[in-house]
Amino acid sequence: MKKFFYPALFHIAENGSFRVSFPDIPECHTQGEDLAQAYEMAVEALGQALVDYEKGGRPFPASSDPRAVEGGQGLFLVVIEFDMLAYRRRTNSRAVKKTLSIPEWMNEAAMAINLNFSQVLQEALLSKISEKTVPEKRINT
Repeated sequence: MKKFFYPALFHIAENGSFRVSFPDIPECHTQGEDLAQAYEMAVEALGQALVDYEKGGRPFPASSDPRAVEGGQGLFLVVIEFDMLAYRRRTNSRAVKKTLSIPEWMNEAAMAINLNFSQVLQEALLSKISEKTVPEKRINT
């Protein structure tokens, strides 16, 4: 549940649209009709590529130092931020049934005040997940 930062090269096409590539992830390409759409598509493409790496059991590619990435004529560099937790929330929110045990007194007390067990558990888990996330260095310098 981390944030990742990868440099992306934006190529300005003759018609004013943009093509985007990632030097660290050669198979990751996208495009957009304008800069805003190209950026949004770059975030999504990066997310899909990283999820594919994860599903394949492969480590994520190291992120290049943006100062070391060379562009060219008609290219400019943008660092794309990708939030894995936000992506998962947006793309994988299917509910999963879990069975758990709590003391009877706790169950009765919670029911007496109409607590939503699923909501309380989700909030507690999210809090634990967030506090356990340790910031890591994302860009090699």
